[in-house]
Amino acid sequence: MTAEPFWQIQQDLADDQALIERIIAVHAEILNGQLAADPMLNPNLPIEVRALRRIEEWRVLLLLTPWMLGRLFFPDRAPAFALPPGWSAQERQGADYQILGPRVRFELLGQPQQAHLGYLEWLGHYLLQPICLNMEPYPDAEAVFAAWAEVIRVRDENMEAMRRACPIQREISRRELLGVCSQAIRGKSK
Repeated sequence: MTAEPFWQIQQDLADDQALIERIIAVHAEILNGQLAADPMLNPNLPIEVRALRRIEEWRVLLLLTPWMLGRLFFPDRAPAFALPPGWSAQERQGADYQILGPRVRFELLGQPQQAHLGYLEWLGHYLLQPICLNMEPYPDAEAVFAAWAEVIRVRDENMEAMRRACPIQREISRRELLGVCSQAIRGKSK
């Protein structure tokens, strides 16, 4: 019997609040079970979900745990790409939690994306983009999210600076190009 290479999507998690509650419960179980003795855990950090929103056919959220901050993607329906070998629901049944599964590529808002495939029996398949895997420096959840907000602020400032700089550079480049072309034409006509 071969495993089906299709995404498992938990239909009972169609409600956003049900998804949040299940994510927290499943990760609490992982924390108290498989990761209980992990010395890299930060016991000051809770398991928390923030910023749940819908982007195209995905529910996207931030997940904070004592071992990571990551962006999780849950599809409304099976994505167009097949699961890698060994990652069907049947093949992952009873397997240990794996933070970073195989890397997959997908498109979101017209941009190429990369993430790690995940599977947990009570969540189904999902994607994870890790933001931070070293949680040791953070005294609490607010410090984690403040640091993430600062990263976003700096990124937004840089993107805005690039938007402001690019039209000017393009205009200067055109003028310089026209100047060079004019000089070349004048040189030929002499």
